[in-house]
Amino acid sequence: MREDQPFNSYLWDMVCSELAEVVGYEYVLTSEVDRLAYAVDIMWIPQMWVDQGLKPALPDLVVLPGTVNEVAAVIKIANRYRLPVVPCGGQSGSQGGTLPVYGGITIDIKRLSQIVEISEQAYTVTAQGGINGQHLEWALNRQGLTLAHYPASMHTATLGGYLAARGSGVLSTKYGKAEDMVLSLQVVLPTGEIIRTLPTPKHASGPELTGLFVGSEGTLGIITEAKMRVDPLPQTRRFRSFLFPNLSSGLEAGKKIMLQRLHPAVIRLYDPYSTAKVVKRVIGLDVEGVYIVIGFDGPEELVALEEKLAWEICLSFGGQDLGSEAGLQWWEHRYDFYYPPFVKALPKLFGTTETQTTYDNIEQLYSAKKQAIEEGFRDWNAHYYGHFSHWYPWGVMIYDQFMVENPPDDPHEAISLHNRMWAASVRASLANGGVLNEHHGIGLKLGWFMPEQYGDAWNLLLKIKQSIDPLGIMNPGKLGFGPPL
Repeated sequence: MREDQPFNSYLWDMVCSELAEVVGYEYVLTSEVDRLAYAVDIMWIPQMWVDQGLKPALPDLVVLPGTVNEVAAVIKIANRYRLPVVPCGGQSGSQGGTLPVYGGITIDIKRLSQIVEISEQAYTVTAQGGINGQHLEWALNRQGLTLAHYPASMHTATLGGYLAARGSGVLSTKYGKAEDMVLSLQVVLPTGEIIRTLPTPKHASGPELTGLFVGSEGTLGIITEAKMRVDPLPQTRRFRSFLFPNLSSGLEAGKKIMLQRLHPAVIRLYDPYSTAKVVKRVIGLDVEGVYIVIGFDGPEELVALEEKLAWEICLSFGGQDLGSEAGLQWWEHRYDFYYPPFVKALPKLFGTTETQTTYDNIEQLYSAKKQAIEEGFRDWNAHYYGHFSHWYPWGVMIYDQFMVENPPDDPHEAISLHNRMWAASVRASLANGGVLNEHHGIGLKLGWFMPEQYGDAWNLLLKIKQSIDPLGIMNPGKLGFGPPL
């Protein structure tokens, strides 16, 4: 029995026994060390908090169901006792989306990790929400298929997590984000009901419910199964790099490639700081200017033609051809940016404030955010830099970051500085046609900006939440929603 149970001992024992009868006694975790493992994700604040030797918010217990019916039964128990429920997958999120800020039950769905069906005729895969992204991709590759969703977190993240946060992978410019690949979902609602959305997403059969749950970050239910579109593995995949004299010319080249309706799998454009510091350190390319890597894949003849047209565009905007070797080097080391020794880490203070906007706004948005960080926090010698990836026919995403080398030692002062920098960056995005986030999600970190972004429409989102989750037990404190009732 725990020493810090949330209510009187015999009632707490009754709850634990009731849950254990559903999932098995070995799958109800109550020790402090087990619960601590579920108290942090990749968000800077909880990591700093633990690094300072402080105790984070812990779940009251952790449950690991093995079937969708067990998930539903656990949620019904949580409703009866009015316990918060925090869905958890790979814990690779950076926004505090799985932090148990109100305690309660963390439901880890990684035991729901089966592939239900791979259809080579329909080019679909149906899998449970807890399956690891890399394991799913390996299984598809063995049959000559790919999900083509390659986020930096794919070795850790789950399929349900991909969809809950509307994630992007490095090939999203051609293949789309996770939300573009999903056809239908199985979801356990906050009441414990199990539903399936319609088998295809594009229809005129009323509102599209799949889209309601994609991006809801566990606040409207738990994604326990998804049917996804897959693609054949490409015959060839090639990359090439160019160096532009300035950001404007690189952005114009990328825009024209997209507006010509070529189909690059990758366009990644690094600003001057990232080119000089990040690209040089990780790839070993000692250049100055604006580095871009572009990749095409598919049938050999089509790739050759699209490459030819794209390279002509790059050269027309003053791009210096660095050849295919520099592009391939980027592809082979594309994840190194996110792992030691290259990844940003404590004791530095940092944040990834990525957003997206239309082509007419992107350069002024970049300049406004750079000014907000570097001039607004000059006393802290703050750095701002980024790259442009996940391109669309209408605009582009900027993966931008701030960093302070020597933040305050006091954890409360450090959190205050962190949040002030986020506020300055977010408001610069909103003022220049951007949104709160493009693919990392909202979680706890950005929830307080949701009413500011949505305006009067925020009340509509609140009504949807209250209708689906009347007790407010599902992942409270995330997406801007409040505590459980």
